[in-house]
Amino acid sequence: MSQNLKHTIPNSIAKEVSKALSFYPELSDVAITFKFKKNIKKSTMQAQPVFGSFFKSRKNRSYLVRISERIKIADREFKTEDIPEDVMVGWIGHELGHIMDYQNMSNSQLMWFGVNYLLSDKHIVEAERAADTFAVSHGMADYIVATKNFILNHADIDNTYKLRIKKYYLSPEEIMEMVEEKTKEKEETEQEAS
Repeated sequence: MSQNLKHTIPNSIAKEVSKALSFYPELSDVAITFKFKKNIKKSTMQAQPVFGSFFKSRKNRSYLVRISERIKIADREFKTEDIPEDVMVGWIGHELGHIMDYQNMSNSQLMWFGVNYLLSDKHIVEAERAADTFAVSHGMADYIVATKNFILNHADIDNTYKLRIKKYYLSPEEIMEMVEEKTKEKEETEQEAS
């Protein structure tokens, strides 16, 4: 287990987690534990506030990122260490996007978020797209696209899972549009400044 003052990370993914965290300097003082779990229903990773931290202020909240030991995508199973590095960095970056989203919520908003996530398909779409957006806006577009392409272009991955990805998450095309828009805005700002 690799550990800094605020982050606890399994050694086998320390490199990927550290790389993803480097895009989120605002999370350097946020307590986050990355932990392998045997099986996560319908998911590969989950980022959630630690239950006890619901009763603390935002800056004192702690989070748990659960990572499935084996990433089962429909009928195909991958060992975590067999996932390409940039894909794993993108997956973790997406989960850190959720934590950024949670950090903007009050405790009551966070509880409503959890209830809505369980009950509303529309809310799942909003939450997953928000996490992708946080990751892209933090400079992780290439990693997020690599993760999407890994899933969408992998012949062994069941079409049902691919449809789920298309339904709930930003598409690689939407991500590239966001990057182009951001680049254009940056260029316009630089032109105005000069």
